[in-house]
Amino acid sequence: MALTSLDIGRIANLARLELSANESERMLTQLNGFFDIVEKMRAVDTGDLTPLAHPVAAIQEVALRLRDDVASEPNQREANQRSAPAVEQGLFLVPKVIE
Repeated sequence: MALTSLDIGRIANLARLELSANESERMLTQLNGFFDIVEKMRAVDTGDLTPLAHPVAAIQEVALRLRDDVASEPNQREANQRSAPAVEQGLFLVPKVIE
């Protein structure tokens, strides 16, 4: 997929950018270079490969370091809601806002 200078003009307009002719040409070169890389990556057959959980797993065994999900702070709901103007069933009540 190759972009043209017209495409760059439309993209700049949508992004509310004012590009000089030099900047527009540089942007065209960079974006087309990016799309060339994407096309090369899409051309690689990856159908028989299994996805990796972590990039380092390609070179060594990786054990995910996940910690146990344990509450580290005590429940202080009542103390935190004492200064609230309105509370009901453990929830803060706020005025309805409609725009």
